[in-house]
Amino acid sequence: MIKGFIRSIKNWIFSDSIREVIVILFVIFLIRTFGFGLYQVPSGSMETTMLVGERFFADKFTILFSPPKHGDIISFNAPTFPYSKNWLVKLWQNYAWGPDNWTKRVIGVPGDTIKGVIEDGKPVVYRNGVKLVEPYVNKYPLINVWKVDPLAYRKFLKDLSRYGNSSVEVLRERIAAQKFSDPYQPRSYDPSVSYEDQPFYRTDGSKVVRINEQGYPDFGRDGKIMLVNPDEAMSQNPERLVRKGRSYWSSSDEFYVELGDDEYWAMGDNRRGSFDSRFFGPVKSELIHGKILFRIWSLDSNESWWILDLLKHPIDFWTRMRWSRFLQIVK
Repeated sequence: MIKGFIRSIKNWIFSDSIREVIVILFVIFLIRTFGFGLYQVPSGSMETTMLVGERFFADKFTILFSPPKHGDIISFNAPTFPYSKNWLVKLWQNYAWGPDNWTKRVIGVPGDTIKGVIEDGKPVVYRNGVKLVEPYVNKYPLINVWKVDPLAYRKFLKDLSRYGNSSVEVLRERIAAQKFSDPYQPRSYDPSVSYEDQPFYRTDGSKVVRINEQGYPDFGRDGKIMLVNPDEAMSQNPERLVRKGRSYWSSSDEFYVELGDDEYWAMGDNRRGSFDSRFFGPVKSELIHGKILFRIWSLDSNESWWILDLLKHPIDFWTRMRWSRFLQIVK
């Protein structure tokens, strides 16, 4: 009886139907890995070229034979991920379960010298001694919008203050930010129109973060809007300075890098809201796996799965569609 059961299991496993399913899954894996990819934008680092909630088509095939060029928008595995030294584990990490996919614009390719400086108070990038003209860089200021209940956030800060004094206010805010997983998020903002008519994100004025005279969040509605100017440069941070040979970067707009044969310098179009090569250095070519070509659709949502958003908000879902940003080539 047991032998018969085992024989039945073997026949089922090796049946034509199961083999066909395995082959189909394998083909799908090859296509998604080396053919094309579908990506959702999770952050505002590429605003306003790419907005949070948009879905894009990426070419993964031609990039295998034609390396990225200046101005290309690429997708790559997070350089900061703790990759295993075991080649088998690393293979699993790269193609099955591991680092997040990041999207940035190629500023420098192998052999380039890239230099970031501050001129007249504004950040400027030079490539091989030539000042870059970058029309794609976000020209809009950034506001911050609460992701959590600001009253709960204030209560947590108040409770935390019992264990310190005013001199550790910055530390308290960092601890609170960790607990609340970044309590607010930056968004591109057009100051020439009302909150209701914002072109990029639907904005509730009551959730806009305001600051007090000391520059810390004001939980009322009378404070000054926490506004970040797009031309506001980030000066060199000695505590974060990284040097490799003649190259250096320090999480700021002042940097100098001589790119190796397998290195790219990648930056977000939203320079004041992007975690890019200024922070983690050059991107190795082995991490790059696609070139963003086409915007499929655009939805003002932070939800990873759009179907969940639709189920939660079946009516409001459609009002958050950015219809004018559907089916567009991305440059």
